[in-house]
Amino acid sequence: MPEKNLYRITFHNQGKIYEIYARKVSDAGLLGFVKVEDLVFGERGGVVVDPGEERIRDEFSGVTRTYLPMHSVLRVDQVTRQGVSKIRDADGDNIAQFPMSAYPTKKGGPGDSKK
Repeated sequence: MPEKNLYRITFHNQGKIYEIYARKVSDAGLLGFVKVEDLVFGERGGVVVDPGEERIRDEFSGVTRTYLPMHSVLRVDQVTRQGVSKIRDADGDNIAQFPMSAYPTKKGGPGDSKK
């Protein structure tokens, strides 16, 4: 039986850090986006319910594919085991977005350092 890939995607969205699990991650074919498909969440049948995972499951209910802006993705890890999907505040974390532009600047324009 072939091993199924599993990825943990960590990204920044509206002052929160999201950690989700998915089976497929690729470039989106859209400039500046990462495509995430086949989201995976824990089983609902258990007695213990994690409110954090319930919140993220509700937010992504009905989503088969999502496109994340490349600059918001902090990390993509291929993992062997699924953990708990979660949302946490970015306050106090040592996380900063890398400043970049997805579009080339014109020579002599505002983003050109060689004037």
